[in-house]
Amino acid sequence: MTIRKSSFLSVLHSFSWGLIFPCYWLADRLVGSFVPTTYEKRQRADDPCYFHALCIIITTPIYLALLVASLPFALIGFLLWSPLQSARRPYIYSRLKDKNHANGATLLTEWKAAGSGKSFCFGSANVCLLPDSLARFNNVFNTQARAKEIGRRIRNGASRPQIKIYIDSPTNTSISAASFSSLVSPQAGDNRTVNAGIKRTTSMEYKGDNCGSNNGEENREDKGGSGEPHEGEENTCIVPINGEENGHMSDTETDTVNGQARASGPAEPSLEGDAEISKTPNHKQTEGDSGSLDSCSASRESLVKVRVGDGTVDQSTVNNKLLYKASIMKKTSVRKKKHTDETFDHEISAFFPANLDFLCLQEVFDKRAAEKLKEQLHHYFEYIVYDVGVYSCNGCCSFKFVNSGLLFASRYPVMDAAYHCYPNGRGMDSLASKGALFLKVQVGSTPQDQRIVGYISCTHLQAIAGDTTVRCEQLDMLQDWLSEFRKSTSSSSTANPEELVAFDVLCGDLNFDNCSSEDKLEQQHSLFTHYKDPCRVGPGEDKPWAIGTLLDPEGLYDEEVCTPDNLQKVLESEEGRKGYLVYPTSKNHSSSQKGRKASLKGNGRRIDYMLYTEEGLYLEWKVEVEEFSFITQLAGLTDHLPVAMRLMVSTGEDDP
Repeated sequence: MTIRKSSFLSVLHSFSWGLIFPCYWLADRLVGSFVPTTYEKRQRADDPCYFHALCIIITTPIYLALLVASLPFALIGFLLWSPLQSARRPYIYSRLKDKNHANGATLLTEWKAAGSGKSFCFGSANVCLLPDSLARFNNVFNTQARAKEIGRRIRNGASRPQIKIYIDSPTNTSISAASFSSLVSPQAGDNRTVNAGIKRTTSMEYKGDNCGSNNGEENREDKGGSGEPHEGEENTCIVPINGEENGHMSDTETDTVNGQARASGPAEPSLEGDAEISKTPNHKQTEGDSGSLDSCSASRESLVKVRVGDGTVDQSTVNNKLLYKASIMKKTSVRKKKHTDETFDHEISAFFPANLDFLCLQEVFDKRAAEKLKEQLHHYFEYIVYDVGVYSCNGCCSFKFVNSGLLFASRYPVMDAAYHCYPNGRGMDSLASKGALFLKVQVGSTPQDQRIVGYISCTHLQAIAGDTTVRCEQLDMLQDWLSEFRKSTSSSSTANPEELVAFDVLCGDLNFDNCSSEDKLEQQHSLFTHYKDPCRVGPGEDKPWAIGTLLDPEGLYDEEVCTPDNLQKVLESEEGRKGYLVYPTSKNHSSSQKGRKASLKGNGRRIDYMLYTEEGLYLEWKVEVEEFSFITQLAGLTDHLPVAMRLMVSTGEDDP
């Protein structure tokens, strides 16, 4: 908790929360013991001695007695805690102090060397980190362990090498051998080899944190234990697969890849023990589970531009092979592009994109879980804004028991931040300070020392079904706040532009989809005339490759979907999506998701959005989507699919 002006107030706040916490913890444990998840139910069904039921009978009177005893102290603490919230800043800003891992200032220099453009990657996810008793209503549990695991998976995914696996067979165009493939345009100025075409979704083991880097001791020390690539080095391994060899690499090619993979030393070790993590079923690590925390395998990777780093292998030989294969794959992908009619790559990925620049999370409500998550993310992101929102009656028209649940992490410096609370929340949502977080980040500078900045907004709208009017009102407020934040933080004028705006991105859990008839008002909101949705054709119609992001909670622990690889395979098939995604309710079909065979509209409820706009950006630059991904890396940890988007900012000049 951050308190303004006085360290005495900060100490007083800690003391008051210390009085409240025992009562809060006991109540959470007591309620949670009566709300089992499906995983726990399956375990108890195999227990002939009913050991857990016996534990509940014994512990319930103890919890009740301790809860009653703690109530007077909690009341005193509440009377001290509540008025202190008026002195609280509505967020905590945390910057990594470890200079060995901090690289935000270094990233700012990349723009000048980027040539005619630079790409930025954005990720968003609803992680369901509520108090454990409330999280169980979404069929997830052990919030503290999940928070740590979520942070570790995100940073491991974002800091991994980019291993690209492709085939050169011009005849293999079946969708089963590909994962939502399309033609990718090259990124100017990055000196990369472009591979566009069908992607073979398979796994490939790698060792090290930077497959294409030099193997000097200095480079190993710079990387440390965080898994981050050294600035300026390449970070991609290439795995070519010959079509003539039925999809298997030759011995020569295998040796080449393994030689690159060994160039950077051993993989990152685990930073913490697994005692706490093993309490939840999805944290079991099995051989071949490429989505597991410390797994050294990359799976079903997204198709992007390939960079070949300096290594111990003959790079000219590798480049010649790649150029030959890329030319063949380009012909194949052109044929597929006629069917997809898309200008950017899109897929279901088992990993967060490598080199993730910005991360927006929702439902990080539990403060202890937020601290654990922050510590993990700081191994990759230098700047984090968390514990966003207001408490008590400060700043909103009703009493708020928990914060907004928003968290923002960035590799680039945060220049300005603002938070606004939605005043029209209803029902259970009115107890949380749901709102919107607005941020301005610096991503570079021009040779004339003009700042290059970007705007990112994160929000979480009313969740209760049927509250269409409430959500539309919140979207209206969101647009007004967006405009106000841009005006209040801009230091430029038309005559004297001190800074250039590169992008403006809005993301979050909007709690409505683009295929339900009940959500027509939200689908037609004016927000979508100002911001573009890469997954959307128009109101009520998504693009064929877009899938739902809301998972059926009842199936979270099924073997078919409890690992990132398995969930990815399931979601790549239409029947799999019908079994494990939530679809719009229909009068003609049962509400049960499992085994549903009827043809339904769309590919599930897509309620997690990533939008961007071209309005208000520097006029001489162009912003385009390079990639869009639905991510399964958090399988078993949350009931939402994370989404990611990579934007290319093209300057059209040698230097911006």
